[in-house]
Amino acid sequence: MSTYRLKNLLSPQSVALVGASSRPVSVGRAVLQNIRKAEFKGPFGLVNPRHAAIDGMAAVSSLAQLSFVPELIVVTAPAGAIPDIIDQAGRLGSAGALIVSAGLGHGPGSLEAASIAAARRYGMRLIGPNCLGIMMPGTSLNASFAAHMPAAGNLALISQSGAIAAGMVDWATQRGVGFSGIVTIGDQVDVDIADLLDYFAMDHKTRAILLYIESIKDARKFMSAARAAARVKPVVVVKSGRLAQGAKAAATHTGALAGADAVYDAAFRRAGVLRVSDLRELFDCAETLGRVGSPAGKRLAILTNGGGIGVLAVDRLADLGGIPAPMTAETRRRLDAVLPPAWSGANPVDIVGDADAPRYAAALEVLLEDPGNDAVLVLNVQTAIASAAQIATTVTELIGKYREKHRSWAKPVLAAWVGADQEITATLSAAGIPNYPTEDDAVRGFMHMVRHREVVDELSQVPPAMPDSFVPDIAAAKQIVTTAISDGRKWLEPVEIKHLLGCYDIAMVPTYAAENVEEAIGYAEGIFARGATVVLKVMSRDILHKSDVGGVVLNLTTTEAVRAAAVDIIARAKTLRPEARIDGIIVQAMVVKAKARELILGLADDPTFGAVVVFGRGGTAVEIINDKALALPPLDLQLARDLIEHTRVSRLLRAYRDVPAVKQDAVALVLVKLAQMVADVPEIHELDINPLLADESGVTAVDARVAVGPPQRKFAGSGPANFAVRAYPSQWERRLTLKDGWHISVRPLRPEDEPTIHKFLRHVTPHDLRLRFFAPMKEFTHEFIARLTQLDYARAMAFIAFDDSNEMVGVVRLHSDSIYERGEYAILLRSDLKGRGLGWALMQLIIDYAKSEGLKSISGDVLKENVVMLEMCRQLGFEIKPDPTEPDICDVRLNL
Repeated sequence: MSTYRLKNLLSPQSVALVGASSRPVSVGRAVLQNIRKAEFKGPFGLVNPRHAAIDGMAAVSSLAQLSFVPELIVVTAPAGAIPDIIDQAGRLGSAGALIVSAGLGHGPGSLEAASIAAARRYGMRLIGPNCLGIMMPGTSLNASFAAHMPAAGNLALISQSGAIAAGMVDWATQRGVGFSGIVTIGDQVDVDIADLLDYFAMDHKTRAILLYIESIKDARKFMSAARAAARVKPVVVVKSGRLAQGAKAAATHTGALAGADAVYDAAFRRAGVLRVSDLRELFDCAETLGRVGSPAGKRLAILTNGGGIGVLAVDRLADLGGIPAPMTAETRRRLDAVLPPAWSGANPVDIVGDADAPRYAAALEVLLEDPGNDAVLVLNVQTAIASAAQIATTVTELIGKYREKHRSWAKPVLAAWVGADQEITATLSAAGIPNYPTEDDAVRGFMHMVRHREVVDELSQVPPAMPDSFVPDIAAAKQIVTTAISDGRKWLEPVEIKHLLGCYDIAMVPTYAAENVEEAIGYAEGIFARGATVVLKVMSRDILHKSDVGGVVLNLTTTEAVRAAAVDIIARAKTLRPEARIDGIIVQAMVVKAKARELILGLADDPTFGAVVVFGRGGTAVEIINDKALALPPLDLQLARDLIEHTRVSRLLRAYRDVPAVKQDAVALVLVKLAQMVADVPEIHELDINPLLADESGVTAVDARVAVGPPQRKFAGSGPANFAVRAYPSQWERRLTLKDGWHISVRPLRPEDEPTIHKFLRHVTPHDLRLRFFAPMKEFTHEFIARLTQLDYARAMAFIAFDDSNEMVGVVRLHSDSIYERGEYAILLRSDLKGRGLGWALMQLIIDYAKSEGLKSISGDVLKENVVMLEMCRQLGFEIKPDPTEPDICDVRLNL
């Protein structure tokens, strides 16, 4: 349901509390007192059938007896009464309910199910049940039983825990940090994390969004909302349960490596969400993000009166990936002029222990004007020589003047007064200066800002295109897997795995399946004839890790050696695993690459996020080394490169000493192919390539395992049902013939199309651009085009058209509303190609797409002077009406 009616719940014009109580220790009494204390400005009524008045305020016995229709009802009544209360509110026309009460149960036949059914009958939204409530300082609404009401500010907090939210409020009250809204979501029967991310992402009062998460119910919805929110403002999450394992035992190395928390980590990274490890870091983020914007880079200048604390700050900065700002000769000269000779002469700028307020001000002024740093951290260790409070006052006054002078953009300034009393903290906070108890906290706060800027850059990167030569044999791959499933097998045979990888152009060593010793000798002789040595492995569906039973023998060079090894392998396997079925011997060519790196690549299935791609250091000790990284598919080459860089083994892929670098993008390309494979063949549940040998000549899979089974649908909608991030919808690629015999190719827009869009726009006249964007467009920045091309296919679609010379000729796009009922379209064609039927064809295609997605209507805004577009809309069946607020615009709508 997304943001539908959320404004009514979070900024209501009227409120009713159902279940208010006069008992001193009760939730109903606490919520009543908080609403009254916050001085909610709109109509407010009490409903309680047992009391005519509570705490001196009149109460009525039912919602219908109120003199107004409450936009929001807050429910603290007993669980058994709640379904009827929701039904009453729905009949009256209430927009939604905040259910604070607990004990509704779960599942069919429960009070929770009855409450949901009642709400859906009337289109009501529900927050809760079993939650602390909501606090919206901007609208003077405190519908919670928290101990304090936070001040108004620009942070939003969405929490699955009422206790965590209450703790944040207490902290914020002490630090003078304000909130645009705090929402605790409880059991999330309707309004969930994703809905609130959508809401606060578009809320102009919110600068950053903080999340406390225990689990995610709808991963695709969350990923879509989080990616959209992170593009426009920082989203910071702390998640509990970091040591929890996956919901099922893993049969492969990749499954074992893909623990539950590691997958959450990968999901947050893909969404552009900043993850912190604990509440202290979350507080640091709130302190920083609530007061200042992101710096232009990660060069930090440190000003201190204590050399030791300055060095500690530099050490922490280096640990976290920041850069101590280098000092230019000019900056050093200016500091020499205002500081005593004993100052450090470098960054950190140690101005000596007897530094007073004027010395701090003189040095800080130089650092603020120095273009060689991106932010300044001011540290103070209290001494008996100079007043720490006076230094704080002087520093805040100077920073205020600096901000006034640089209104358009001022570099961030952070502070840490070690051991500061409340007066100093209040002085810094009142001036909007992020301040922390230690230098470590301050540096972390700075790096949170840096990371957010990097996240925004990453989300708008143009990924490289896939090689044109890569065309997988999807039909053959599906046939291999479906045959195994039809046979009742969970695991593919080794020869089937080789053929499956071959369908995706992933090289594997020559592999043969021998049913007995003599057949193994025959295959080995063929390998000997090609000048290679032989590897034998036990072939058993019940023995996944062959080396555990001595089921692997390497580097065999003669027929006699093959015979002896084969006999020994079978005997040893039967002795150590008597219950296992021994199907024969796997015969492979021995690959000897002295300088190759052993890697592991694979696919795992997560119960929350679906398919996961795993990469790391391979070999038999893979779990012990535990050098791995995870990513959610789909992948492009850039995302695959980022995945590799999150491991330690990535450094070994580069050249060192006499070892040449691994062939560029050879490993990344295999990761992209595996992600494509699990999209095409969702019957693949787990896949292990271990080891994958990588060197300067390329990559070769030596051993692999593949678990298969019926596809497991996890997410609704089109595209791979096992992908939390909706994949590129290749099924919408088209070849169209227009009315004059003109042939065009149409496909969904991809992120790597940004350069193509820039080139296309050169062929669109300023007049046509104004008709499309409703304003003169003189420049198209990378950020602007990236927002158009970085589509989340779960929410938006754009089709791009090319002629036979591969020149872009037009684009049409559709973006759905928050409840996925109505889509808004836009279209743009090359100006010199209008009038040839291209616009009509693209509009027909986007209408077909909207119907396939289940939208009820599509609409658009068209300038009245755009008579060609208006006429086409009439012919396509659109209803055209003048916009009631914009006289130059027509609203066009097509019911589907």
